[in-house]
Amino acid sequence: MHKSYLVAAVFFGFLSVGLGAFGAHGLEKITADEKILHSFQTGVQYQMYHALALLAVAIIYDKISNPWMKWAGILFVTGIILFSGSLYLLTALNISGSSMVRIVGPITPVGGIFLMTGWLCFLAGVVRKK
Repeated sequence: MHKSYLVAAVFFGFLSVGLGAFGAHGLEKITADEKILHSFQTGVQYQMYHALALLAVAIIYDKISNPWMKWAGILFVTGIILFSGSLYLLTALNISGSSMVRIVGPITPVGGIFLMTGWLCFLAGVVRKK
């Protein structure tokens, strides 16, 4: 088991539950804008999905420890931070009416590319196991 990936997976999973609860109970008191609420929820969902993917990488890493699996973990962590993190930041910026939205907005698809590439590395790692 890859301990660092396990710790990261637990952290991101824990955080997504807390942020999901905030989104369902606290954020709705701050804004009624459906687009903002949906964007935040998307960040929470993708964070949880990829925390579970990272957990899978951590668990099978001992049996399949090749560079592809290592990169899958790195890309999942980076993708979660960039994709979900940018959606959370965009939520705060949109609520505050900040013009920084134009600067932060392009980070989200970059994070998505990291997540997608993580899945491809995961597949390559499993297919090319030692």
